[in-house]
Formats: sequence, structure tokens, C-alpha cells
Amino acid sequence: MAKNTFKAALGRGDTLCGLWLALADPYSAEVCAGAGFDWLLIDGEHAPNDLRSTLASLQALAAYPAVTPLVRPPVGDTVGIKRLLDIGARNILIPMVETAIQAQELVAATRYPPRGVRGVGASLARASGFGRDADYLQHAEDGVCLLLQIESIAGLEALDEIAAVDGVDGVFIGPADLAASFGQLGNPGHPDVQNAIRDAATRIRAAGKAAGILSTDEAQAQTYLEWGYTFVAVGTDVTLLSRASTALAARFRKN
Repeated sequence: MAKNTFKAALGRGDTLCGLWLALADPYSAEVCAGAGFDWLLIDGEHAPNDLRSTLASLQALAAYPAVTPLVRPPVGDTVGIKRLLDIGARNILIPMVETAIQAQELVAATRYPPRGVRGVGASLARASGFGRDADYLQHAEDGVCLLLQIESIAGLEALDEIAAVDGVDGVFIGPADLAASFGQLGNPGHPDVQNAIRDAATRIRAAGKAAGILSTDEAQAQTYLEWGYTFVAVGTDVTLLSRASTALAARFRKN
């Protein structure tokens, strides 16, 4: 199995800029694959992706080794994580993490016994080359990059303990849900939310973990990079298409 270069880059503290894929289509994913981003996230929480559509996008992106696919499932459950790992997802972002115990359980879901609880079915899995990688079981854990998403005040309160969990490679802040948790629904730019986001970056990095975040505003994304976030999603495919198509229509409606 090839080295997980994304995981290694996070460990070095490299700056990695990505794009959210929410159109839930392998063809549009492939369009974005050649754009020059470091990583693309296949979203299964707020986009209509299921296991098969996620697989199709992973297969499309496999032809573009310069860009790393990440996958976000709708929820962090053991069975869902097992199935994503088996189809070849190696970089997984789990939403709505709020406790260190939850973080420990998610780490266990990515490890085979005795270090974890991942079910053993590697001979059937795309991840092992359908059984052709005879050593997959021994080195599978090394290729997994586990990222946990903090999106609430409760998550922030437990951030230090979550980030300290062995096996967690990075912590990702979700500004939209965090704003809602602060009573600022739809207003992630509120000073209280922004102060919490800035403080979170410092705490995550102090724990020796990579800090990630998403912003569809370019100026805000640059600010997050300055605050110490090192893997930053700087847009979404839906937003790019929506904004560009609306702007194009508006220009021609004036004629």
C-alpha cells in the first residue's frame, strides 16, 4: 500500500488547500480533480452521497494522484467507517465530535483487533486490492488519517482532551454549526464565534495536531491560514457553480 502522503503532509505542518465536493457526482469530482487543489472532500453528511456514489468518486479521483480524496460520512459509526475503509477511503473526517470518549471510539473503528474493532474482510475489499495485498492487515492502520470535526460549544470545551487522543491526526472546526451553537445561526462571522475559532487553532496545534476549517469566503480563508489552520477548504463545488451561473445569467439579463 502506498504511503499516505496527505497524512504525512499534515504531520509536517504543510499548508494544504482543498475543495468540498457536494454535487455527489463522479464526473464533476473529476472536473475538480485537475484544478490544482491539494485535497477534495467527498461529502456524505450534507450532500446526497451514499456508499456507491462515494466509491464512484473515489474511483474517478484515483486517476489524479496529485490530489488527495477525503470522505465525510453522515455520522461516525463503526459500521459506516468500516465500509468506507473497505472501499478505499483512507482520509476520513467525522462530523459532530464532542467528547474524548467519542474520539477514542472513532480511533478504534479505524483499527483492526486487538487495537480496535474494525471488522476483518480485507479479502473482499478494494482497499487491499481485492486481496492481492497479502500484507494489508498488518499495515492498514498506517495508511488511515482520522480527522475529527468540532462544531459545538460542548466540542470546544472538550477540545484539548479530543486533540490529545492517540490516533487522531487532525481536528477540523465547522464554523456554521459552531455559530448555531453560539446562538448565532447563519452568522459565523460574529466576533464570539471568530474568537473561538482563532483560539481553537492555537489549542489544536499545541496538542501537536493539524488544524482544519472550511470557508467559502476567500478573505476569511486567508485569515484562517494566518491563524494557524493548515488544511483549509477554500470553497465548495456547489457554491462555485451557483455563484458563477447566477452571475452569468445576471450579466445577460441586462441586455
